[in-house]
Amino acid sequence: MSKLPEFSDIIRAQSRLKGIVKVTPLEHTKSFSAMSGANVFMKLENMQSTGSFKVRGAYNKISCIDKKDLERGVVCASAGNHAQGVAYAARSMGVKATVFMPIFTPPLKVIATRSYGAEVVLIGDNFDDAAAAAKEFQKESQAVFIHAFDDSHIIAGQGTIGLEIFHQLEKINDVLVPIGGGGMIAGIAIALKEMNPDIRIIGVEAAGAPSMKLSMEKDSPQTLTSMQTIADGIAVKTPGKLTFEATKKYVDEIVTVDDTQIAHTAYLLLQRAKILAEPSGVVAIAAVMHRKCNLEGRNVVPIISGGNINMGILEQILEKGMMEEGLRARIAVLIPDMAGELKSIVSILEKIRANIYDIAHERSITTVPVGYVLVTITFNLQDTSQLDTIRKALDGKMKKYEILK
Repeated sequence: MSKLPEFSDIIRAQSRLKGIVKVTPLEHTKSFSAMSGANVFMKLENMQSTGSFKVRGAYNKISCIDKKDLERGVVCASAGNHAQGVAYAARSMGVKATVFMPIFTPPLKVIATRSYGAEVVLIGDNFDDAAAAAKEFQKESQAVFIHAFDDSHIIAGQGTIGLEIFHQLEKINDVLVPIGGGGMIAGIAIALKEMNPDIRIIGVEAAGAPSMKLSMEKDSPQTLTSMQTIADGIAVKTPGKLTFEATKKYVDEIVTVDDTQIAHTAYLLLQRAKILAEPSGVVAIAAVMHRKCNLEGRNVVPIISGGNINMGILEQILEKGMMEEGLRARIAVLIPDMAGELKSIVSILEKIRANIYDIAHERSITTVPVGYVLVTITFNLQDTSQLDTIRKALDGKMKKYEILK
């Protein structure tokens, strides 16, 4: 199918997906409502089978393919979540799946995709490179290509999220949806606008990969020359033709959030709501938290679209978040390279019960004088006032130091 799905297609997709995918929770959050000024209900697709909404579209698509065609297998390109959705769906229907993923795909997503029985090929620096390689493979193998977003069956499958939201919340003012290639927002917008055209649909992209926003501004699908964002799952250079058409027709607004805002929101989700989500999965609620559009006093539903986070990125997010909240600090102190000097610094931290996390020594760089050592100490705090106490104690000892951020 090369045209946009109709509402009836989404209803049929919901029937196919019954018993295959989860009806994910819609949870009201008092903390984020208070912080944002909106009445926030989170649609938790990070709790979906395979950890992402992508399984909806993948299963719907594969289940609509002729069985004879499926004997040649299926092939797809993905930054991770679509790959897992395709692999999961293919295995459940006894179909061979080959998945092309960018070289820098988080290892856990690669491992998970293989665990569902798919053959994984790592190639290219981004989604578009992997997609080109997958299409070449498709020509040679005659496997059925499962597009990540620009397909009517894929869009219809993702649209089932909209059906669920509509029946989970009596009054909906705004739904905020992450945009990569645009399959999810296309499906959700078609579903919700059919049931209530007054619901506002707001797309959210990473500021480092705003292909759909640029396309809307230029009134045609545009290709980014470069992308840079931690939200790898929505880093797509060119939106789809179908998804562009749907976005133009049904989506009311597109906003962007930068990596700092994405990381901060991922940290808050984990710390305040105990919800683990990947960077691409938090952009919608990041837009709510950073007030990217007027949501004051309205019932808003941000989609938390996935939870398959790179552990390396998670570590950085936690580190940065703790330092921003004043729960972790780092100081660099230049001291004589003599016995007892480090102990005097450590004793200051011990007096206020700061827990030392890491100590690093540096003697070889040119800014460190001969006979001295630069000591960098990372420590956890119980409250932000402790840092002022440490600063005063260091000032009293006339130490040359710097609080690092």
